[in-house]
Amino acid sequence: MAHLRSRHRLALAVPVVLSLTASLGFLPGVATATPLTTPAATTADGPNLSYVVNTTTDHRTIASVKKAIASAGGSVVIAYEQIGVIVVHSANPDFGRQIRTVRGVQSAGATRTSPLKAAGTTDEGAAQVLSAAEAAKVAKSADAGQEPLEADQWDLRAIGADKAATINPGSKKVTVAVIDVGVDDTHPDIAPNFSASQSANCVGGKPDTTYGSWRPVDADHYHGTHVAGEIAAARNGVGVAGVAPGVKVSGITVAEPDSTQLFFPESVVCAFVFAADHGVEITNNSYYVDPWLYNCLDDPDQKAIVDAVNRAQLYAQRKGTLNVAAAGNSNDDLDSDALTDASSPDDSTATTRTVDPHKCFDIPTQLPGVVTVSSTGVKGAKSYFSSYGDGVIDVAAPGGDRYQIPDTPSANGRILSTLPNNTYGFLQGTSMATPHVAGVAALLKSKYPWATPAQLQLLLKAEADNPGCPAEPYDGNGDGVVDATCVGGKHVNGFYGSGIVNALRAVK
Repeated sequence: MAHLRSRHRLALAVPVVLSLTASLGFLPGVATATPLTTPAATTADGPNLSYVVNTTTDHRTIASVKKAIASAGGSVVIAYEQIGVIVVHSANPDFGRQIRTVRGVQSAGATRTSPLKAAGTTDEGAAQVLSAAEAAKVAKSADAGQEPLEADQWDLRAIGADKAATINPGSKKVTVAVIDVGVDDTHPDIAPNFSASQSANCVGGKPDTTYGSWRPVDADHYHGTHVAGEIAAARNGVGVAGVAPGVKVSGITVAEPDSTQLFFPESVVCAFVFAADHGVEITNNSYYVDPWLYNCLDDPDQKAIVDAVNRAQLYAQRKGTLNVAAAGNSNDDLDSDALTDASSPDDSTATTRTVDPHKCFDIPTQLPGVVTVSSTGVKGAKSYFSSYGDGVIDVAAPGGDRYQIPDTPSANGRILSTLPNNTYGFLQGTSMATPHVAGVAALLKSKYPWATPAQLQLLLKAEADNPGCPAEPYDGNGDGVVDATCVGGKHVNGFYGSGIVNALRAVK
């Protein structure tokens, strides 16, 4: 995949939540202090960019802001009036500054730094496709009752998901939406559990529910199909099994269809609102929102992005949806005072900057109420690439690690799952850890159907197994250099949060 991104969420401490609330004004009805009115009509003479304009949910205010958008040279793509977010296209190079002066506008900014084109993810390295010969070899090692390739799925056994499936494989009344690059619902391991009515293509910010619109544009857009299989691949005697093989899975495409596979804010806003409005119980978010790895609130464009996406994911939470997100593959300490961001903006020319992760947010993972997931390998140790941080990580799950080798037929420490066109392959990353948590959350939701998102998160933590910080200095790749420092105790720490999720304990 051309664009492999790291994403992480700060499990927001109270002071950070309060600062976000105060800074963004994302709650409905928050008054704006901007005194000016509609700007003078402006000619379009710059690059055509996409914007989010955030206002109150009052219908009169939204109508007034829409008029101001038109006067400032913008065209409304869609207005999510239930959260006060308007997606706009404009070629006016001064559109952002002008619209921020309009009465009723609480924040506004460009969602990208390069022009719109005519009509990333958190895996670490490219997919390793399992050949037919290799698959046949693995199938010979399958025990009675196992799926043909399950002998290579050390991750299921690590969290007791294989045993959990015999007790409760999950309910068809529970759906996990994979917000990603697309899901191949024709794959024989995914088709039995796929929910087309809860799937869409949200690229550009407006949902397209045309049948098949959620599918990947080509085989290189494999990430979402891999994630979907990890969550809910059916136990049907074909290929692999998912953590929750009895639940439904849907696909909401948000990645650009070209080779960059970027996830822009307006697409992600669309996905959260669509999932919430279509009864999705859990969303899986194995990406960060482009073009900024970290969005700093002292920048008006980045602040508007945080505001818009936060409104959307909070809306989903209020509608009963639990949002689960990956912690990122940069091996960053997300509770540190400073991190280096050398990849932003990733849609034009990146520059190196130093950011404080308590003030500059990777989204959606650092937003309030989102479950942040770190990655582990077969030995239960933190994956060498996984980001971490005391008070940041909520839970951990198997995401693979090429330095931690399992005793399996393929001896591959990565995660085996579905790929487009009826194939299978190995990937590693916090992208792979997140669907394990989403799958366990789906099992919990199946057992406790009335549980709220907050209650599900507490249950995930309560059922987790925490190995505690390692006794020896952490050297993830074995080169003799200490790569990370774990802070915290046996019950909660920076590497594992409350621990590695446990599917068997969730269903008992």
